[in-house]
Amino acid sequence: MTPLDVAGYLIAGLMTAVALWRMPAALWGDEEDRRRRALWGCYAGFAAALWTKTRAVRIGLNDSPVTDLSVLIKHYTATVAILAILSYIVAIYGQYADAGAVPRHVRFARIVQQVAAKASVATLVLLTVLFFTVVDRSTPSDRFVADHAGQGGATLYMSVFYLYLGAASAVCAYQWALATAGAAQRHLRVGLGMMTFAMVIGVGYTVSRTLFLWVSVIDQPGEAFALKFDQVTEASQVALFAFFAIGASIPAFSNVRRRAKLWHAQVKLHALWYELMAAFPDQPFDPPAPLLRELTRFGTPADLRVDRWAADIADAVEKLRHYVPDALLPAAEAAAADGSAGGSADREQAGPLADAYWIKAALSARSAGAPAGEAAAVGTQHATDQDGEVAWLVRVAAAYRTVTPERARQVLVSSAAVKEQEQQA
Repeated sequence: MTPLDVAGYLIAGLMTAVALWRMPAALWGDEEDRRRRALWGCYAGFAAALWTKTRAVRIGLNDSPVTDLSVLIKHYTATVAILAILSYIVAIYGQYADAGAVPRHVRFARIVQQVAAKASVATLVLLTVLFFTVVDRSTPSDRFVADHAGQGGATLYMSVFYLYLGAASAVCAYQWALATAGAAQRHLRVGLGMMTFAMVIGVGYTVSRTLFLWVSVIDQPGEAFALKFDQVTEASQVALFAFFAIGASIPAFSNVRRRAKLWHAQVKLHALWYELMAAFPDQPFDPPAPLLRELTRFGTPADLRVDRWAADIADAVEKLRHYVPDALLPAAEAAAADGSAGGSADREQAGPLADAYWIKAALSARSAGAPAGEAAAVGTQHATDQDGEVAWLVRVAAAYRTVTPERARQVLVSSAAVKEQEQQA
């Protein structure tokens, strides 16, 4: 097995991994993810095409009753993948809601939309006809271009495919180059730049191979030269798919990081949220469920679920204010100060711990049958936006797990004593 064969297996495995990774978001994600479903179709199509190029699959298919079947399957799947990526280009860059002159890249995408499907169908039909009529398939080939160099039928067949592939690569390179120039975020510029470079390689690959085939019709090349040319251009295609797969994945890594952060927030918030929702079961949209069940509610995006939980916790705290005295807040702050009497790190924990004491004690008062009354004082807001509020609640939830029911009752008793002293005074 040559290094090129090994590289073929590796790049096929890489593209398959990307396709599997992006599949859940494409099929079951939110509206923005569904717009990228066409891009996932491109990954899946190219993964199938690349597997047909691997040595074991290639030889097995070429030695089947349909000679050189791997070539036809490869071109079928690649054509479908190209149509998918052109559909993605149209979906992303063909929309423009503003009034006034339509930008150039939008006009270009709309032209692509008009011709892409028809060109793909025409290519598939023409490839099929040429494959079974003019291509010499008397003996199975291992390297199709090298083995058929100088043959007019194979040259015509490959020229049709390369024309379609080269035109699509040029379209993608043009659109992604414009997108790279306009990208505000660094990870987007890097990813789009790599995808643009991959398409530039694709244009060079198709042009060089087309020229080689037509020149070979006029001047038959030596077997060694033809094989060497095939290997060099195949190596460039391996590089193409490596740049494409990695570049297309880089922007998604930021989403992975955010999803991991949201997953972590759900894990940390669940115990606090669940206990509050058990106290106020009519409040949440759905009955509170164990953590594993909540994490597998794929019908609700993670960011929306975390925002709902934060709102649910805030609403429950607002309701609990009617079951406790004003004195509970200073009592909770005093208990937190006693529990964090240490270094600066402990003092930073005093705020979340005070909120945790207040919530635990308020739940204890309500469960003990405290009558509803005027809203008591509560701690001030510690965040200016939704992300900041969630981060604060995560710290409160972590502190909440350290507060025992007995300690919460002690805080509640001390607040009640303070209230009685104030009333007597």
